[in-house]
Amino acid sequence: MLIARDESGADRLALLITGVGAPGTRGTIYALRQNCERRPVRIIGVDVKPEIAGRYLVESFYTVPNPECPAYIDELASICAREGVEIILPQTSREVNVLSKYKHILAQKGVGTMVSDWPAIEIANNKWRLMQNFEKLGLPIPAYFLARSERELTDAAVALGYPGQPVVVKPPLSNGMRGVRILKEEAWSVERFLTEKPSGFEICLNDLLKILRRGEAWPELLVTEYLPGPEYSVDAFVGTDTQVAIPRLRRSIRSGITFESELDFREDLRAYTIRAARHIGLRYAIGFQFKVDRVGVPKLLECNPRIQGTMVASVFSGANVIWLAVRELRGDCPRDAPIHVKQGLFLRFWGGIGISGGYCEEI
Repeated sequence: MLIARDESGADRLALLITGVGAPGTRGTIYALRQNCERRPVRIIGVDVKPEIAGRYLVESFYTVPNPECPAYIDELASICAREGVEIILPQTSREVNVLSKYKHILAQKGVGTMVSDWPAIEIANNKWRLMQNFEKLGLPIPAYFLARSERELTDAAVALGYPGQPVVVKPPLSNGMRGVRILKEEAWSVERFLTEKPSGFEICLNDLLKILRRGEAWPELLVTEYLPGPEYSVDAFVGTDTQVAIPRLRRSIRSGITFESELDFREDLRAYTIRAARHIGLRYAIGFQFKVDRVGVPKLLECNPRIQGTMVASVFSGANVIWLAVRELRGDCPRDAPIHVKQGLFLRFWGGIGISGGYCEEI
């Protein structure tokens, strides 16, 4: 079997991961099991889909309703009571939104939830409001507009240099690259057509307008300066007395998922992350993403107010931010814990789980 389902050891810390079918789940599990205290853990996974790979990586698995369903919180509470769960770790943005509003119900039952309060989540998940908060702090952001009509979208694109310069368009409320487009007048040359795989991100303004005109109502869209430089993700832990920020250079990205990442301890990104997180009110394990502009300045892309998909890289750096968040929720996170970080490289590769009858094996 892939997992030895040892039901003994009542002293093992019971942790529940929601959205256990998410791509980053395996890394989260690794971070929990490889904690610096060598504390034994028992991991329970839940997901809205019954047949996902993550169910074979945990000791117990349950199917739950969609997070927006009224029965979702009650079902989680029931599972936590049955399994003796102390802490819930949300893995997806949908669950973060709901759990931030109702975590007090779970707290009344003795279950902690690794999620910030709803006012902070509301800002972090709204890219427009996030830009405004960075702007108030004087932190670097791309030039941006909020467009609520076809005219406003066109005017914003022109103001940002289109068609001479590419421009980025995305919904303020979205995740996983959904709705993101790069406006380019001539998006594809013959050479690119023959040598590159289509990404679907590039489109000319007229073609985008044709798509948007088909909707019943015009959507709100964030229109921003295009940032051509390298992209960074910062894994962070923000606690009452301790804070850590680990920047990573995202050297290879596919569909929003990091496939090659190199630790790069830029002091500017560490400072931006901690200052913004404290200002907004974010806590526990969170992440920010930045991209470098034409003159070398890293500017805000977005925030992930949850465990990031490649946050396991922080374990290899010497700063397990996921486990620090667990300790914070348990009330035993060390004050100003000494953390010795080191350089390193993270490479993702394709793998899978073969299942036959009652047997499963990682392949």
